[in-house]
Amino acid sequence: MELTNDAVLYCLSANVELAEKVAAELNTTLGKVHLETFPSGEIMACPEECVRGKRVYIIQSTCPPVNEHLMEALIFIDALKRASVKEINVIIPYFGYARQDRKSKPREPISSKLVADLFVTAGANRIMTFNLHAAQIQGFFSCLEDDISAIPLLGYTVKHDPTINRSNLVIVSPDHGGVVRARNFAEILNAPLAIIDKRRNNARQPEVMNIIGDVQGRDALIVDDMIDTAGSAIAAGEALRKAGCKKIMMAVTHPVLSDPAYDRLCAHPFDRLWVTDSIPLDTRFAENKDLHITVVSLSHMIAAAIEAINENRSISEASKSYRD
Repeated sequence: MELTNDAVLYCLSANVELAEKVAAELNTTLGKVHLETFPSGEIMACPEECVRGKRVYIIQSTCPPVNEHLMEALIFIDALKRASVKEINVIIPYFGYARQDRKSKPREPISSKLVADLFVTAGANRIMTFNLHAAQIQGFFSCLEDDISAIPLLGYTVKHDPTINRSNLVIVSPDHGGVVRARNFAEILNAPLAIIDKRRNNARQPEVMNIIGDVQGRDALIVDDMIDTAGSAIAAGEALRKAGCKKIMMAVTHPVLSDPAYDRLCAHPFDRLWVTDSIPLDTRFAENKDLHITVVSLSHMIAAAIEAINENRSISEASKSYRD
């Protein structure tokens, strides 16, 4: 894979290692960016080279620190627009504010819609995301928006892991909202599906009410779009263990892993935990081998998607190689 001469790949501060892998896949180098934070806290972000008439690709997750990464992206997009680029494509491996996608109580904002509008107003022509928390968020963008699923990649990784006993595996959705995601994963591995009936109590803490499906004596693999404070993940894992599961594993796209996730996972580690590099893994988690975390890179999928866009081909080809 490689980019044409009229295309430039940039990354800001959120996903440097991932962007370097994407650049290597595309046989190119990252464009030079001037990125500076002034003593006042204001941000400067602009390209260091002429980009007039270029088709530009930017890799930047809006992961913690969310607001800094968001402003970096918006300011850099504005700089590119004013530099007369041909097209601005923003690849957001993890889209922050995605969980604020509706009003659950009176007077609450719908922040994901606001953020979508900000990207379009700044000048983005196309947005690419991975596993949005709710697929409907695609409709918040008034520009082109491609939400790519990392499930084929994660499923492919688990399927070809020689340490996994696939004949004894059951795929588990941690709630009703994730059933389609878990079913797609189960189809890749030709494994049965179970569903956790989860509620939240008055303190907004997750409570497992029932487990729908046969899990006793099986190795359970929970599939979700993200793991944040790990409260729901640990509750699901403990419920499955009490229901007679032999191993408790988990595969998620986005390792947000906010505190107290580290302490919770240290106290209740999964037998295996697969995550992607949509968010750089904190060194505490990466260095603690007792947590059994495997990072699966999105670099090939992103590179394939960029190549498809650049050659005016279907972006669905990005996950084609993982559908065997």
